[in-house]
Order: sequence, then structure tokens, then C-alpha cells
Amino acid sequence: MPESAWKLFFYSVSWSYGAYLLFGTDYPFFHDPPSVFYGWQRGMEVPGDIALAYLLQGSFYGHSLYATAYMDTWRKDSLVMLLHHVVTLTLLASSYAFRYHNVGVLVLFLHDVNDVQLEFTKLNVYFKHRGGAFHRLNDLLANAGCLAFSVSWWVWDGPLILNTTCHSSLQSVPNIPFYFFFNALLLVLTLMNIYWFLYIVLFVAKVLLGQMQEVNDVREYDLEESRKPGKEPGIQLPRALKEGLHLKNGLVKDKRL
Repeated sequence: MPESAWKLFFYSVSWSYGAYLLFGTDYPFFHDPPSVFYGWQRGMEVPGDIALAYLLQGSFYGHSLYATAYMDTWRKDSLVMLLHHVVTLTLLASSYAFRYHNVGVLVLFLHDVNDVQLEFTKLNVYFKHRGGAFHRLNDLLANAGCLAFSVSWWVWDGPLILNTTCHSSLQSVPNIPFYFFFNALLLVLTLMNIYWFLYIVLFVAKVLLGQMQEVNDVREYDLEESRKPGKEPGIQLPRALKEGLHLKNGLVKDKRL
């Protein structure tokens, strides 16, 4: 719960600031995505409000590398999450250095909205069983959040972003530097989103087949399953992860890579 509460707070702040940049200022990036490359020049000045967004996001993802490895609960996708943070930090640093900050603001805005919904849903999943009672309101909010999250998952890396970076960029700047480098990293993020989409499909399949009666995070290891007779005590991690990769948040305190 503390992990999800912190992430919900950060993503809500960062997404709200992104909404301010895109809808509360004169930047036309959301309504006219190709405009992110209009007037691009080497070494052009980065506006202070966009630089602040980059500072906020860069510091968070820098911390997230450490937090995922040593603080957060270890999940089935934690290694992919570490790779995601590395790729995101590389994109942040590179897009700032080569002045592709306009498209960076758009990508971050569309990406953060999914994380807001995800952490909001997880918090309500944790809160619906508390004090020895079942809280119907939290269950309804968890179901609504799960539905909204599933529907919006593909928005950020759909035509709005990839079409802009692959096609519109060449129209505005025919010899744009590092074209393949940046689009390759965005493609890696897209592949990771496909990987996480499989978890959404798995969740929906379990609900339809009656294997799951309520919203839950299918990436987390099943504590009850690991305690069944014949199973090793504790959480059943994949064999490659058993050595040195321990869970946090009250499960196993000593965690190291």
C-alpha cells in the first residue's frame, strides 16, 4: 500500500503538470502532434517550464531504479520494470540533450495517465478488505479503475506518438539527427507495453474462466499458493531469481542483487 500510495501521488502530480503544459499554456503539442518538431534547431533553448518537467521525471526514474531493486515488492515483471526505467532515463537524458523535449512532454503526459489509473486501482484493491470488513465502495472503484486502465493502455504508444516520431519528424526535419536511435528506444517501450498487455489479457481470462472473483494484481506472487502442502515455504520465485532477490514490504527484509 505505501508503494502504490507514493506512486499515485507522484504520477498524479506529474500528469497534472503535463496537463497544465499541454492545455494551460500556448504549446499546441496535444492538438497538433507534428508541431513538436516545428522550428527544431540544434542547441535551441529549452523553456523553463519544460525543463522543470524533465527534472521532475528524471529524478523520479533515477530513484525508481534503486526503489525497484531494493525497496518495492519484487514481482514477476520486476526485471522488465528495471529495463523500462533504464530506457526511460536514456530517452529523457537524450531527448533533453538533443532538444527533442517537446515530444518528450507529450509522451510523458500520455504515459503517466495509465500509471495514475493503475496505482489508484491497486490502492482500492488493498483498501477493500480492512478492519475485518469488506468495503463495497473500494471494490466498485477498483473495478472501474481496472476497466479504465485496460481501455486506455494503448493510447500513449499508438498513432499519436509513433506516427509523429517516425513520419512527421522527417517531414519537419528531413535530416533529423539520431532518428533511428530514438525510434528504436520508443519501439522497445512499445514491446514492453505489449508484454504488460499480456498480463491484462491474463487477468481478463482468469475472470472469464472463474479463476478470479475480484480485481487483483496478477504480477504479484501468490502467497497462498506457495504455502500449499508439497510446496517450499515462502514465496515461490522462479529458480533464476531465488538467489539474492528477496521481497520487501514486510515479507523479507534482506533484499540485495
